[in-house]
Amino acid sequence: MQSHPHFSAIDKSLVERIIDEACVVLEKTGVIVEDEVARNTLSEAGLRINPSSRKTYFSRACVEKCLETAPSTIELYDRDGNPAAQLAGQRLHFTPGSAALEILDVNARTPRKPATRDLVQFARLTQHLEHLAIQSTALVPADVPEKIADRYRLYIALQVCELPIVSGTFTPEGFKSMKNMLVVIRGGNENLRRKPLAIFDCCPTSPLKWSAHGCHDLIQCARSGIPAELVSMPLAGATAPVTLPGILVQHTSENLSGLVIHQLTSPGSPVIWGGSPTIFDMRFGTTPMGSIEAMMLASGTAAIGKHLGLPTHGYLCLSDSKHVDVQAGFESGMGALFAALSGLNVIAGPGMLSFQTCQSLEKLVIDNEICGACLRLQRGIEMHEPSIANDLMGDIHHAEHFLTSPNTLRWMRDEFFTPSDIIDRYPSFAPDQKSILERAHAKGQSILSNEPVPALENELRDELERMMLADAKKAGMVKLPDLRIDEQ
Repeated sequence: MQSHPHFSAIDKSLVERIIDEACVVLEKTGVIVEDEVARNTLSEAGLRINPSSRKTYFSRACVEKCLETAPSTIELYDRDGNPAAQLAGQRLHFTPGSAALEILDVNARTPRKPATRDLVQFARLTQHLEHLAIQSTALVPADVPEKIADRYRLYIALQVCELPIVSGTFTPEGFKSMKNMLVVIRGGNENLRRKPLAIFDCCPTSPLKWSAHGCHDLIQCARSGIPAELVSMPLAGATAPVTLPGILVQHTSENLSGLVIHQLTSPGSPVIWGGSPTIFDMRFGTTPMGSIEAMMLASGTAAIGKHLGLPTHGYLCLSDSKHVDVQAGFESGMGALFAALSGLNVIAGPGMLSFQTCQSLEKLVIDNEICGACLRLQRGIEMHEPSIANDLMGDIHHAEHFLTSPNTLRWMRDEFFTPSDIIDRYPSFAPDQKSILERAHAKGQSILSNEPVPALENELRDELERMMLADAKKAGMVKLPDLRIDEQ
């Protein structure tokens, strides 16, 4: 028997009311759809469109029909085609946050622009942190032209890490190249559809708009079978109503409109109910993802997505701090706890600092421990034997402890989450004890120095390089940066 610990920041009656009001917004206010192909698809489905404003008015019947075709479970597979993640129910899968523009230099204590070497190190580290189930294209490289940065991130991720990937495109042109890389790894379009290797984020523009780029990615994901992650990002008080229920209505409206575009394009294609809603801090003009309200909103979106029968995603286990410090720890820990108790299927954020703009290798190592603890929590208190406490039914006074009990030896490793030695559980105070940041740095460097890079077949590696170099030359690069995988 097993009971998952559960919490929701929102009750069922409010969930239902938010969905109902979102449908009213879609019918009466409408959503701007900038892409002509998407508008044609919506028009063919009988939806009313204002040609001058490009507003589409989504009927409740159409929304409900598309919800019926969207799958409730999505299976992801690793680079070798092995089952790696099942997005359904209360299953948790942690992945580093995506698309940071900076990486924290732990020695200089300042952020800097990431280069190829940083992307390689980050993907390699993710491979060997046991509580991260999915990798991400976590950093935007500064040593390649911006127009090819999206596909270059994927190019590196596919070569040095076996885990499935959360990614996304920066331009419509990037989708074709990125999809073709995935097809090369899988050995064909149908194999990629049957065994998805990557999730692509598809983002509306708040308030209530799907740009041409966002629509393009939705449509191409649906056609190719690549799971589309709907990532609405409204800001309470800035690009959305200031109240938390109000922002959830807008988030639901934006995601539902994207889901309709996606499912009308190809009914049954995999789609994930995700997002990154938060508040707007009026004092500084910032978007605090480590705020309690952001955590509550993520819990609310999870409840709404689950009510609609969809796999869910949220940005948690991250911090707005600029350093790997106490603030980073408590914001990341609280966020991961919210994610675990809310049953989010994809939790993006480990490693991230500074409003999702900066990554840290050391924070990723520390967050891996937080993820492990949350995965243990998510299992709950389980029944293992017909009798709950077999050890209390015999002669407990014979030895007066349970250290050598057969039950202790049998269940200790299953019952206890044992963190690595970067977590201080040492028996006494030691004046020369290194800080958690120092221990995390040492562990990360040890992994990079000693753990092997999962080898990609030479034929596949060469084909990826040929494809990437062709795109690079179009962007004005003569050759690609040296990955130097063996020197990391």
